[in-house]
Amino acid sequence: MKNVIRWLVFTPLAAIFTVLLFLAMRALISKEFQPQDKGETASFEINPKVEDIKVIERETKIDKIKQVITPPPPPQIERAKADKPTEKIASIEGAVPEFEAPKIDASNFKITVSDRDAQPLVRIPPIFPPRFLQGDNSGLCKVRFDVSPEGQPFNVEAYRCSSSQLKNATVKSVQKWKYNPKIVDGRSVSRSGVESTIRFDLQDERGRKLPLPSGF
Repeated sequence: MKNVIRWLVFTPLAAIFTVLLFLAMRALISKEFQPQDKGETASFEINPKVEDIKVIERETKIDKIKQVITPPPPPQIERAKADKPTEKIASIEGAVPEFEAPKIDASNFKITVSDRDAQPLVRIPPIFPPRFLQGDNSGLCKVRFDVSPEGQPFNVEAYRCSSSQLKNATVKSVQKWKYNPKIVDGRSVSRSGVESTIRFDLQDERGRKLPLPSGF
C-alpha cells in the first residue's frame, strides 16, 4: 500500500522535472552562437639581440716608488771571552830533572837520552758549572792521576774539592791534558801519583777575586 502511495506521489513530480529540464535544454540550443574575440597574437624572437653591458673602469693612480732605506745591520753580540788560566803548571811530587840534550857516545856512536819525569805540555782549563758561577766564593780541587807512556792522563781522581759541583768539571778537564811521558833507560813509561791543584776563581763586580771558602 505504501509503495503505491509513493508511486502516485513521485511519478507526477518526476514528470514535471523532466519537462522543465527539456524546456531548459531547448532554450539553450535556440540561442545563436557568438564567437569570442581573438586574443592578442604573441610574437617571439629566436635570437634576441643582447645589449652590451658597459663596464665601468676605475682609474687607479699608482704612486711613484719611494726609495727604500736599507735598515742597519743588527747589533753584534759580544761573545764572552774565556779568561786565561791563572793556575800555573802543576808541580809534580819529587824533583823533576831538567831535560838534557842527547849525548853521542864516541865509542859506539849510540845516542843516549837521560831519564826524566813526566812533563806537562797542554792544560785545558775547566768549564765552570753554571750554579757555581752564582756563588759568593772561589773554589779549588786537588786532583791525583797517572800518566800513560803516550802522555795521556788516566785514573783521574778529584779527591779534595771546596764544592762537590767542581769534581766533574775537574776530572773532564784533566782528561784532556797532554804530557811528555816519563823516560827510563831511553823508553817512555807510565808515571803514577801525579798531583795538581785546579782553582776556580770568581770575581765581584769590581773585578776583585772572591776568597776561597773557610778551610781551603
